[in-house]
Amino acid sequence: MNLLQLTLSGGGAFREVSAIVGGLSFRTATRSLPGTPHTIYDVLWHTERSQQLLLSHASGADVDWGAVGSLWPPTVSEEEWARVLRDFEVGLAHAQMLAEDPSERARDALTDLAAHNAYHLGQVVLLRQLLGDWNPPVTLGGEVA
Repeated sequence: MNLLQLTLSGGGAFREVSAIVGGLSFRTATRSLPGTPHTIYDVLWHTERSQQLLLSHASGADVDWGAVGSLWPPTVSEEEWARVLRDFEVGLAHAQMLAEDPSERARDALTDLAAHNAYHLGQVVLLRQLLGDWNPPVTLGGEVA
């Protein structure tokens, strides 16, 4: 596995994506906190939608960024939450495949995707901490990450 693949899925200096989004309930994901502009639902919806577009670009499609529309969720539903989680995971698997031996275009798009996902997944961790819903696994060295 190369560094780009590790950055996309979690590994090395990055927490595994499955640990960040695993066990998130719809109830927790949709809870608002005073002083925060977005819920976990909003952040992951945005992240998954952006991931779709960047993967299309990485795969060779021309993406008209001006015609994309909103990158924030228009509605909130449990069905949409389940879709976001599923499609985010599928998209990460696709990104992993593309990152194995990427073209220059794919490498640039996947690097952008990795940075964008890392930023927003960090927001998810912080929101989970503030909501009292963050129980990270203990590492082999006994330290909590």
